[in-house]
Amino acid sequence: MVRTVKTGLVIAVLAVAFSLQARLHAQDDMKQDGMKQDEMKHDKMQDDKMTHESMAKTLFTGKFHGKVHATSGRATVYQEADGKLVLRLTNFKTSNGPDVHVILVATKDAGDDANFLKNNTERVELGKLKGNEGDQNYEIPAGTDLAKFRTVSVYCERFNANFGAAPLEKF
Repeated sequence: MVRTVKTGLVIAVLAVAFSLQARLHAQDDMKQDGMKQDEMKHDKMQDDKMTHESMAKTLFTGKFHGKVHATSGRATVYQEADGKLVLRLTNFKTSNGPDVHVILVATKDAGDDANFLKNNTERVELGKLKGNEGDQNYEIPAGTDLAKFRTVSVYCERFNANFGAAPLEKF
């Protein structure tokens, strides 16, 4: 009788262990499937981005610089098939700040200490900064003269401070 009880306990323990192992394996499979779906979404976004960029013509590009507010990345102006102009920031990174905007300015370049908006330098507002890190797009208003507005500036309106600038050159 004791032997029968021991055998029954061993079988029960093995059944529980097998059941737990099957559940853990199923969870691992679900995690892997989730990761595969995330990878596929990422690949699709990359494909969409590449399709967009391949259909658009690159006009101007420049690298960001900034010392007081470390700013890096690339600014590129694309002309889409329908004629619209888009500014794309890639591998972009800058400091956080209040009331930060992306603007085009009618200068060759803008230094960190340049108070370029006080001396009546013309500018074209593209919008509030969408994020202090990552790729982002800004529509350039129709009729903007890119031969005149040659620098992209990440500009803090509240403190009249240039966080970073990217002088644009023809591509």
